[in-house]
Amino acid sequence: MVDAHRTFVIVGGGLAGAKAAETLRSEGFTGRVILICDERDHPYERPPLSKGYLLGKEERDTVFVHEPAWYAQAQIELHLGQPAVHLDPAAKTVRLGDGTLIAYDKLLLATGAEPRRLDIPGTGLAGVHHLRRLAHAERLRGVLASLGRDNGHLVIAGAGWIGLEVAAAARSYGAEVTVVEAAQTPLYGVLGPELGGLFADLHREHGVRFHFGARFTEIIGQDGMVLAVRTDDGEEHLAHDVLAAIGAAPRTALAEQAGLALAGPETGGGIAVDAALRTSDPYIYAAGDVAAADHPLLDTRLRVEHWANALNGGPAAARAMLGQEIGYDRIPYFFSDQYDVGMEYSGYAPPGSYDQVVCRGDVGKREFIAFWLSEGRLLAGMNVNVWDVAEPVQQLIRSGQPLDTEALANPEVPLESLLP
Repeated sequence: MVDAHRTFVIVGGGLAGAKAAETLRSEGFTGRVILICDERDHPYERPPLSKGYLLGKEERDTVFVHEPAWYAQAQIELHLGQPAVHLDPAAKTVRLGDGTLIAYDKLLLATGAEPRRLDIPGTGLAGVHHLRRLAHAERLRGVLASLGRDNGHLVIAGAGWIGLEVAAAARSYGAEVTVVEAAQTPLYGVLGPELGGLFADLHREHGVRFHFGARFTEIIGQDGMVLAVRTDDGEEHLAHDVLAAIGAAPRTALAEQAGLALAGPETGGGIAVDAALRTSDPYIYAAGDVAAADHPLLDTRLRVEHWANALNGGPAAARAMLGQEIGYDRIPYFFSDQYDVGMEYSGYAPPGSYDQVVCRGDVGKREFIAFWLSEGRLLAGMNVNVWDVAEPVQQLIRSGQPLDTEALANPEVPLESLLP
């Protein structure tokens, strides 16, 4: 009966927000739950946008977190197509774009992230794309099909996960693809120099061209259409369409306007939260891509932009809002599918944090597990076309114990046997 008089508001209609709303109800909260979404679509999952849906293997309806009717059944009040434009922590109110003022008892910010923009001439041309929202994926899916039919050229800025997954999708449609990347290998910030080349080789085998050590300086066009891309080393690449895949920036404007503490550049920004996903205001929480959380296990502040963090972080924040004791210590996890290669990555091992990379299996056949270690302790593991090992890899990371690297490299030694 106490809950019935309380209102919990969630700002952000992505996976984190939708799963938080679901968790509030499944944990027995009987008060008002209001979910504010700035998109007109119901909450959806983002991985299909660069994977199955973009490839044409999944239909649009498969991307949604819940059936549209579920929200009414669960008594979740949806505000679709309505951005939150002002947050007043003192009055505990959120104002929407249409002027609606909503009072809350507790608030969850799950505002996500937005694509970083190229700051160069030519970005206003019709053939310049980003991939973050369902509308972006719908448009890009049609563009890739058209490029494939017409032997057109797609030039991608950035060889991160989105850039590489779109490159694979574009090649599946038959489009010509060039990827321009400032680092010397793809995925340098995640895999370091040791294994980034593996993905470069994979894509080259499928006809993708790479231009490393360079950045876009201009997108050349005529009559509103893209013609080519220039890079800072003087090269010029034929292009009919361009994808900017240079990362994402957390959407912190609402939190900043409200005076909430923000994280520094070392985490890539974000809203600073503690291990219970609570912000500097005790009645406001943050989860998903926008949250830079104190990680109890990794002993660092971490902002994670992957599906699993939204999937698990939203429910964790909801439980914290209900007064449960929460220490959000999930091991960062993500997955990718490119051509015939599937992989899972668990852990956190940015360049400079590790002193050894150990592999078990056949790297040449792309059937292996890679381990990043520091002083013998496992920081991260990536399984490539090897399955059902993510859980023991995460357990080894959690153990924090020095490992026998010879046993770690030996496929005959079960990973579970290395646990203390």
